[in-house]
Amino acid sequence: MRQIILDTETTGISPEEGHRIIEIGCLEMVNRKFTGQRYHQYINPKRDIEEEALAVHGISNQFLLDKPLFSEILEEFMSFISGAELIIHNAPFDVGFINHELKLARASWGVVTDHCRIIDTLALARQLHIGQRNSLDALCKRYGVDNSQRDLHGALIDVHLLGQVYLAMTGGQSSLFDGSTQEEHKNNEAAEVVSQPVISRQLRVLRASVIELALHEEKLKKMAEKGQCLWEKSEQ
Repeated sequence: MRQIILDTETTGISPEEGHRIIEIGCLEMVNRKFTGQRYHQYINPKRDIEEEALAVHGISNQFLLDKPLFSEILEEFMSFISGAELIIHNAPFDVGFINHELKLARASWGVVTDHCRIIDTLALARQLHIGQRNSLDALCKRYGVDNSQRDLHGALIDVHLLGQVYLAMTGGQSSLFDGSTQEEHKNNEAAEVVSQPVISRQLRVLRASVIELALHEEKLKKMAEKGQCLWEKSEQ
């Protein structure tokens, strides 16, 4: 199965207010192992970044001035994710922004769900950990994933962390880089491998003795007699 861990950074929180994508990070995984293939791109949004967003990701307007427009990277990006299952934390946010960019580009791609299935790891975490904090940082702490290098949000480091969290949530596997190169290891130190040993135990069957079986039968008899008395009283 081909899966893509995906994250975006944006100029603000709402595409309806004209906000745009400024960074996309994607990491490919096949059969629950990273392949070393990734897609990463900064994008010129042609608008100012809100101060609140800048405080989250630290990406400035000046830095993005010489970066391509979304319309210029659209074909390459969509070709990379098409046919894959996208794994996204708080998927409605990222998918909403990508659909907004597709609409602005007036492309023939339609919407993301025309090409990909979506797994929302935030929704999954809320099912598994009811009433608890389920931010990416909280999940990293819960599953023992090292996020010490995540001073600011960034699409590429976030997909590395999310990949480890997703594998831990869905089966306890977090050895992500079995298929990646040594260079990929060096470039992505934040994505530290966390191993969780599988312990196999032979279950021991303990059978009741003759005395224990007799005591059990006596207990059931008394419970039945008590239940009969209560039923007769309710009928009176």
